[in-house]
Parts: sequence; structure tokens; C-alpha cells
Amino acid sequence: MRACFLGERLNLRGLPEPAVTLGPLTVPAGEAGMAVMFRYGAVVLFNLSETEQKYFLKELRPRVESPLRRMETEEAQLYVVGKQPEGVTPEGIGIADLAQARLQIVAIALARSVALAYYENAMAVAFDLIEPLARRLENPRGGGRRLRELLRHIGGSLLVQQRIIGRVEIQDKPDLLWDHPEVERLYLHLENEYELRERNTVLERKLALINQTAEAVLNLMQNRSMLRVEWYIVILIIVSVLLSIYSMLPGH
Repeated sequence: MRACFLGERLNLRGLPEPAVTLGPLTVPAGEAGMAVMFRYGAVVLFNLSETEQKYFLKELRPRVESPLRRMETEEAQLYVVGKQPEGVTPEGIGIADLAQARLQIVAIALARSVALAYYENAMAVAFDLIEPLARRLENPRGGGRRLRELLRHIGGSLLVQQRIIGRVEIQDKPDLLWDHPEVERLYLHLENEYELRERNTVLERKLALINQTAEAVLNLMQNRSMLRVEWYIVILIIVSVLLSIYSMLPGH
């Protein structure tokens, strides 16, 4: 199986909707495989050859909003363990059977993991850009341009927060478990193995730090603007006084 994070959003309108269910959209793919798709930009492919994967992703590309230049991917081997305990082993992910609910719950875990991987990389890049900019703000000269540059990078990072909370919903229990409580233990194993909650918590802490940085930068911009206005007022007063004195001189 292979999980791919393709872009900001995946438009699933017009695709054949399954019967009333709480699971993600699942469609046949390739000769003997299937694809599980998520609106937040991820798709998980089961039992597709390299050629079939390329063809399926090419056909799906028009549905991807703001596609990534290089998609994020994760791969795993899936095998049946029968009555043995389900979970992640050195051989891959072991499941009791190939029931669709089990495949979907595995897809949910891997899709969330690959989405987190993309946002973790994006956050790392944001931190690499923000830290030197913040340090350079200690120099008051040229600070306006640097402040605007810093705010631009901070704004991009804050979008990550909206996408994780509003779309991926890492901390939320999958709706599928309401219909299929028998796969909940499998999901908990996968959630723990891929450290979904822990990774999401780390991202939230980084985003909180960026929020604080944004507030500090905005306050600094406001203070500098107020100081500039005060200097303008002082200069106008001085000019007014000088003009008054000049007008009182003899012959004026």
C-alpha cells in the first residue's frame, strides 16, 4: 500500500458515492486494487503496480487543488495475520482479514501520517526562515521590509494550523469506528505506532510559538508606526514655530 499527499484539497464531487456509510470514499483501482481518497488531499492505494499507480494519480490530478510539485508519500506492506494480534511488525501491518472496514481504517491512519509528514516539513522550512528574520529585527535599520517579510512567512505557517485542525482532524476519532467498532483496537495500534497524536502535539506547540511571534511582530510594527507619527507631529510643530518666529521678524 502507498499513501500520497497530493495537494491542499481533493475534489471528490462526481465520483460514485458508496451506500450510506461513515467511511472514506473507496473506489476500485487498477486490475485488482483499490483507492481510498480523502478531501484534505491524500489518497491511499492498495495492490497497484507502479504503472497502475502513475496512471491513477495522473487521472486524479485535475481534482487536486494547488497540487504539490513533489508529493509526500509513505509505503507499507500489508498482510493477513488471521487470529494473531493485529498491528505493526517488522514485516509490515498485520490485519485479521481483508474486510473493507479494516483496509479503510489502515488507510485513515496512513493518510493522516503522510499529511503530518508534509506539514512537519513545511513547518521546518518556516522555522528556518523565521528565526534569522526575527534575529535581524534587532537592527532597527531596514526593519520595515524585514517585518513584512517575516509576517509573510508567519502567515503561511498559520495556514498550516487551519488545514490541520479544519481538514485533517488528527485528534478526532474516525467516523468509521461508529459503524465498525471491531476495528477500533487496530486503529489505536496504528495511531500509537505512527505517533499521530504526539506528532500533532509537537506541530501545535510550534504553531503556538509562531502565533506568539506574530503578535510580537505586529506590536513592534504598531509601535514603530506610532513613533513615526509622533516624530511627524513634532517636526510639524517645529516648522510651525519657526514660521511664526520668521513672520515676527522686522520687515515680515
